[in-house]
Formats: sequence, structure tokens, C-alpha cells
Amino acid sequence: MLKSITEAVRDGNTYDIEELIQAGLDAGEKPFDILQAMMKGLEQCGDKFENGEFFLPELIIAGDTFNNGIAIIKPQLGQATLGQAGKVILGTVSGDVHDIGKNLVGFLLKSSGFEVIDIGTDVSTESFVAAVKKHEPDILGISALLTTTMLSMGEIIIALDEENLRNKTKVIIGGGPVSARFAEEINADAYASDAAEGIRKIRTMIAN
Repeated sequence: MLKSITEAVRDGNTYDIEELIQAGLDAGEKPFDILQAMMKGLEQCGDKFENGEFFLPELIIAGDTFNNGIAIIKPQLGQATLGQAGKVILGTVSGDVHDIGKNLVGFLLKSSGFEVIDIGTDVSTESFVAAVKKHEPDILGISALLTTTMLSMGEIIIALDEENLRNKTKVIIGGGPVSARFAEEINADAYASDAAEGIRKIRTMIAN
């Protein structure tokens, strides 16, 4: 049963994942073991992506399948188990609807055991602040793909500082027009040039 759950997530079987997980629970499988099987599916999907066997659409649908499965077992897992590696909020700034990079980072984080709260695209400064207040994440990841919208990143960080929310939450930024120099200028804690670097830096930031 666990193997079937792993394969369903890996292959993006959104239609059967809930039934498979419920069948596993009914058969006595432990919720944590089911979670591990789902994460293994994400990991296998990620490996196929890196090897050129899968592409971004496969990653996205695998992530959707994982989320559908989480909805079934989350009440039985508890918050601590879901976020065992840390809690991360991801969002794209106001005026910007690009989400491919953000989605890829979220996928890789979930497969590494992080709890990911994706607040979407075209997110206002006020909504970023509200999300940090509500969820109290370890990391806030902000994305921008347009030079006309990237300045909002600095506004978000200023707003977080004004609300004294930077003590527990570190900020990492990324996106096409963004640079390490820009991250330093707006007082972000880190910059990532791509999704893989983002995961590495998030792990380091949480460890420190």
C-alpha cells in the first residue's frame, strides 16, 4: 500500500491519492509512514526532473497530489510532524503573477520535510505581513520576476521590521531581476539565484 502511495505522488495521480491513503489508514498504516511514503514520491519525482525524465508540469501535478494527500492525513499527524524540518511561507510580490520558480522551490521544500505555506502571486505587502503574523514561519521566501515589481520586496521587509517580525522570521528573496547586491540593499537575510540554491540556503538559515 505504501509503495502505491509513493508511486501515486511520483506520477501525479491526483484522482486516486485520497482513496489510496484512506485505504492505507483503514488497513492500519501509521499516518507518519504514509507521510514518508508521500515524501518519497516527491523525491523520486524530483530525481526524474533532474535527470530530464520529468518536466515542470510533472513537478506541479506531483505537488498537487501531495497536497491532496496531506489534506487526508494532516488531522492525524499534528503540526510538529508536518513541519519537522521547518516552516516556510512563499509568495510573489504585488503586481507579479509569475509562480514557476516559487512552485519549484515549494516542491523541493516539501520533499525535504518542510511545511510550506504558499500564499500565491500578486501578494500585497499587507498580506505578506498578515501571513507572517498568522503562521510564524522560520523563513519567508519572496519572489519577483519583474524589475517593476521587485522594489516591493524592500517595502515588505520594512513593514516586517516595523511590526518587529524579523526576530523569528528570516527573509530570502529570488527571481530573475534580483541579485545578491539588491538583497543586501534591502536588508534581506539571503538571496538565491535558483531553486536548488534556495533550498540549500534555507536549510542553512534554519540550522543557524
